[in-house]
Amino acid sequence: MFHWPVRVYYEDTDSGGVVYYANYLKFMERARSEWLRSLGFEQDVLNAQYGIIFAVRSVTVEYLRPARFNDLLSIGVQLGDRRAAELRFKQSVRRTAADGADDLLCTGEIRLACLDSRGFRPRRIPEFLMTEIERES
Repeated sequence: MFHWPVRVYYEDTDSGGVVYYANYLKFMERARSEWLRSLGFEQDVLNAQYGIIFAVRSVTVEYLRPARFNDLLSIGVQLGDRRAAELRFKQSVRRTAADGADDLLCTGEIRLACLDSRGFRPRRIPEFLMTEIERES
């Protein structure tokens, strides 16, 4: 599983100092972008050179415990099923405490569609990209 660290800033929280629910999706998005980057691919380059983008098709999220201002989080990315034009991910948000405690705060299942960037129609994930994804999973 790929992990990406995130610090909770004041702007991520509501008036009670708790992370606003939609921001968990932003944290997960960043982690998926960093996962793709760790494989050697930049989303803007995939768009410019190959005419593909990835768009969220569906999201299921379970909120288990709140994250709070200044928490250090670890956002997990695990690739699940792969199809010709779709990737499915299981993601987690965990709080990492100084004493080594690891609290599961949120889980998510995300489906991404590979689309042609001009017409926004489903498009097969290019072989070179799928090969690298398969190699790393």
